[in-house]
Amino acid sequence: MSTALHDLSAQALLAAYRARTLSPVEVTRAVLERVERWEPKLQATYLLRPESALEQARASEARWQRGEPQGPLDGVPTTIKENIATRGDPLPAGTAAVDLRPAAADAPPAARLKEAGAVIFSKTTMPDYGMLSSGLSSFHQLARNPWDLSKTPGGSSAGAGAAAAAGYGPLHVGTDIGGSLRLPAGWCGIFTLKPSLGRVPIDPPYMGRAAGPMTRSVGDAALMMQVLSRPDARDSMNLPPQDIDWAAFEVSPEHLRGLRIGLLLDAGCGLPVEPEIRAAVERAAKAMQAAGAIVEPMAPFMTPTMLDGMDHLWRMRSMVDMNALRPEQKARVLPYIREWADSAASFGGEHVFRAFSQFHATRLAAVAACAKFDYVLSPTAPNSPAAAEAPSPTNDPLRPLEHIGFTVPFNMSEQPAASIHGGFTTAGLPIGLQIAGQRFDDLGVLKVARAYEQIRGEQRPWPEPPAA
Repeated sequence: MSTALHDLSAQALLAAYRARTLSPVEVTRAVLERVERWEPKLQATYLLRPESALEQARASEARWQRGEPQGPLDGVPTTIKENIATRGDPLPAGTAAVDLRPAAADAPPAARLKEAGAVIFSKTTMPDYGMLSSGLSSFHQLARNPWDLSKTPGGSSAGAGAAAAAGYGPLHVGTDIGGSLRLPAGWCGIFTLKPSLGRVPIDPPYMGRAAGPMTRSVGDAALMMQVLSRPDARDSMNLPPQDIDWAAFEVSPEHLRGLRIGLLLDAGCGLPVEPEIRAAVERAAKAMQAAGAIVEPMAPFMTPTMLDGMDHLWRMRSMVDMNALRPEQKARVLPYIREWADSAASFGGEHVFRAFSQFHATRLAAVAACAKFDYVLSPTAPNSPAAAEAPSPTNDPLRPLEHIGFTVPFNMSEQPAASIHGGFTTAGLPIGLQIAGQRFDDLGVLKVARAYEQIRGEQRPWPEPPAA
């Protein structure tokens, strides 16, 4: 059975463009038709621009006909998360509180994608200020999970996760400061890499913040990393330029032989791991072990104090930001976010200092715990996707981060961490597995993910839009 154009990988599309068996125009039309069918239910896009997309596709088609592609992604349909600036477009940051002004320049990920010839047809939605693991927003319509429309796609890269799973083309880019790439990837059954801090330049940079690819396959993520990892002086945390052979991600399962893999089944804080999720991670560990990996149990290294400290510092940061808003602006922010931020009003200076110190404590604990292993395998999240309307899995603004115990430490330790699909619950919801590596070993994480991708077993078909 032939694969629908909207389901083709970026690698397959580029090969077809090279062979002149497909045109970027027909592929872009197919993706736009797919979006038109899904979008009334998913609500994953912002600034969807079909005419601009087709104009870009026609220019790409002409370049391919001349045998002069602009870059390694020429003609591939792509989306960009709303909070990554694109010149001339506003950045609402998911909230109705922001005064909309056109961005003066493309942020580094957007600039690199445009330079590579990608057909950027839309931006994707996010929750208020990116501070929720859901698609709930005071500015955008509620984003939903294509596997089950009653469930959240996760967040904050909510629209990107939903779009990738639904077949809105092969390439999507999101951001992550505590799990915002990996959580929606896990809950939508796709692949992502949160790179080492500074591997993918962003603007503005921030402690723990990373941009990365969101795709259906490891190969497409490696292809995007070839482009996204190019240096940009605007990011003061940008790593020194490094000639990484991203195409070397392609390995066989034999690559796992002899690797030391830590199996982390307890985050040490937050929600307990659901039994079906634990079982999926254990199955993956056994498959890796059967392929020759040395898998050892790993003790939890996070603590409730660490998680609470990060939460409280972020509350104070958000309270300061919201205190700078006009009253009518603040009133537009989601009530959940307002309550969460306002709860910092009683925090004194010593409390905030101690909260801030937990970021470094988390970094030290993560690095020490991972030191004896080449890679760490864990759940991406302890829980299945919550209801679409829920701002967080607990639906409690005073316990907002109980689901990020496995993801957030690798933001603070600056280590690369991927989420790869690892099975389904009995309810048919995807389960994400996290693979973390040593700092700077982004390519190594992709290799382990690629090896697992080949031994994880047959996958279910991607979700289809409802008939009506």
